[in-house]
Amino acid sequence: MSLTKNKSITIPRRKKDATIAVIKQTEIELKAVEEQTPKLSTEDSDISNLTKEECIKKSDEFKTEANRYFTDQKYEFAIELYSKAIKYHPTAILYANRSFSNFKRELFIDALQDAQKSNELDPNYLKAYYRLGSAHLALGNYEEAKNNFMALLKKSPNDLEGRAKLKLCNNLINAKLFEDAISVTTESAFKDIESKIQSMVVEDTYKGPHLHGDQVTKEFVKELVLYMKDQKFLHKKYVMKLLMLSFNLFKTLPTLVDIDHETTMKITICGDTHGQYYDLLNIFEINGYPSPDKPYLFNGDFVDRGSFSFEVMLCLLAYKLLYPNHMHLTRGNHESHDLNKFYGFQGEVLHKYSETIYSQFTELFTWFPLAFILDNDFMVVHGGLPGKEGVTLDDIRKINRNSPSGADIELLQCLLWSDPQQTPGVAPSSRGVGVYFGPDVTRKFLKNNNLSTIIRSHEVKENGYQIDDDGTLITVFSAPNYCDQSGNLGSFINIDKENIKITTFTAVPHPNIGPMAYAKNYF
Repeated sequence: MSLTKNKSITIPRRKKDATIAVIKQTEIELKAVEEQTPKLSTEDSDISNLTKEECIKKSDEFKTEANRYFTDQKYEFAIELYSKAIKYHPTAILYANRSFSNFKRELFIDALQDAQKSNELDPNYLKAYYRLGSAHLALGNYEEAKNNFMALLKKSPNDLEGRAKLKLCNNLINAKLFEDAISVTTESAFKDIESKIQSMVVEDTYKGPHLHGDQVTKEFVKELVLYMKDQKFLHKKYVMKLLMLSFNLFKTLPTLVDIDHETTMKITICGDTHGQYYDLLNIFEINGYPSPDKPYLFNGDFVDRGSFSFEVMLCLLAYKLLYPNHMHLTRGNHESHDLNKFYGFQGEVLHKYSETIYSQFTELFTWFPLAFILDNDFMVVHGGLPGKEGVTLDDIRKINRNSPSGADIELLQCLLWSDPQQTPGVAPSSRGVGVYFGPDVTRKFLKNNNLSTIIRSHEVKENGYQIDDDGTLITVFSAPNYCDQSGNLGSFINIDKENIKITTFTAVPHPNIGPMAYAKNYF
């Protein structure tokens, strides 16, 4: 695939009155589409006219093509082709293959359902048990996963991988019991932190940046960025001080942050960076390093997958402390202990530093804002919109993000996890958390809250971005060649009075440490 480097496109800013004017027409059009869409039978005419042998041949053709796309990590196309193969001749192997493809796209509910179908079609097909167990693990259903791997071992007692997975399930169950037992009495990871920092000694052999006092300077940040680029580690005393200062700052921020017109006219909005530190620095090289004249908003998912998540996080926190009104960070769904223990950030921090520092990151993440309003016009949120009608910006402002309960939990999950769909209405998400929301939901939310556009991230896009529904919804993704295999571009967004400019860019080389290098072999 040939992708163009550092290409920009410009689209007009939507006007609020345009959104309000077209919403009723959109609702009418969507209803008409629903009414006019023919209801297809499960067996189309082509299949009904084919013999069994012809159906099997057709299925095998689609399977061969699907396998090729899977090998190329083009899972969306693989899923589509496996689905066609299944339509002609459903088998346990095809459902298991589609399950694995869905798993790779983090569509864990779909992966689980396909694995269940595979297992029903052939209870002796061992891979179905792996697919079932992996999907349950990803969904946090550790007991169910344990049962799947136990069933596997009954059929294949000498399966070493199955035994390893069963042991993992038992460890996760015990860890969960321990976490639940101490959750009520757990103290803040930042308790007495200042005295602990003061007692720490910086050895004479340390040659890296020094943070004097509590004031982060431009010189310190510049030196830190280059020091980490050379794969060197900031002294743990200064790491803990940066985390403490960040904790004190983020606790003062509202759940929904308003950014004024002047800042919006200069701001750069970036999507997921996922531990790709060298691509983060490339954004700064292309677009300019953060400053009062070059503000940034990074829209969540800073960590996991990529193996330089610590460097990404520390770099952005340092700039946040240096320019608190001009560096903004949204919480993403991967700023979460439940995902960090699977997808690498926990293992990375433990490898590079300590459990204490990891615990401080985990607590700090709960204080990140959940959304931003730019120029009273754009809402920036990592995932998407809630499934519940009538949610207002004030409802988001009132979320107790550090310790949500009741309705707050559902709303928070939607903001972090939801995805758009082309069909109208709301549907359960295949991720297992959040919802799919249609263009009618987007337009109603915009109208009710006097906004023009939603800017979100959360999904890898081949071109680095996607514009949906006449510009009412824009997805921006800033991790090019995601996981060193997706081949996608990254992008970032700039806004002025009349236009939205989207710039795309390609991945740059990084040290020879691959993605998920610090992740345990959960899946």
